[in-house]
Amino acid sequence: MIPILYKANEKDFEHNGIGPLVDALSCIVTENRNGTYEAEFVYPTNGALYSKITEDCLFKAKPNETSEPQIFRIYKSSKPMNKKVTFYGEHVSYRLKGIPIETVEIKSGNAQTALSNVLAAGIFEHDFTGQSNIETLNSTSLSLVSIRAALGGVEGSLLDVYGGEYEFDNFIVKLHAHRGRETGIRIAYGKNLTDLKQDRSISEVYTAV
Repeated sequence: MIPILYKANEKDFEHNGIGPLVDALSCIVTENRNGTYEAEFVYPTNGALYSKITEDCLFKAKPNETSEPQIFRIYKSSKPMNKKVTFYGEHVSYRLKGIPIETVEIKSGNAQTALSNVLAAGIFEHDFTGQSNIETLNSTSLSLVSIRAALGGVEGSLLDVYGGEYEFDNFIVKLHAHRGRETGIRIAYGKNLTDLKQDRSISEVYTAV
């Protein structure tokens, strides 16, 4: 899909905002399992909306063929080169990094309970909700961390205690026991695999000590 640009304070993403970035030369979304979730797009300096694109603006882009379009916040841009600028965005769920938790304690609760408690423990108001299908009962206690860190990244985080795989679906935080599904699709060269690239490096190889 063509990425759509929104103002930094936009709350409703069911319209075209500032406008579709029809002049964008490329848009790539990268999501790592339980890790980074970012997007970047390249836009020409003579594009119709170039003057409207600034840091903190939001844009909506489709991360893959099956997921719903996701919201990203522009946090960095490159210098113009050959009349093109690359804009870098982080998923809207990164807002949870800026919401601290004073303390939260989960006693013999499942992941749904833990997720709801962690989100409710944020000092600042937010629009995020949580879902989980992990029924294992566990306990943990966290203090003086951000909501994002409580989800995963520190000792005693929900990912540390319950395991699973996160899916950040705009303002819904989903902790799955297992993300994805069996489709029966077979990847084969010449059928649906068009290219394969392998990198080799000897930078860490030693022949003597």
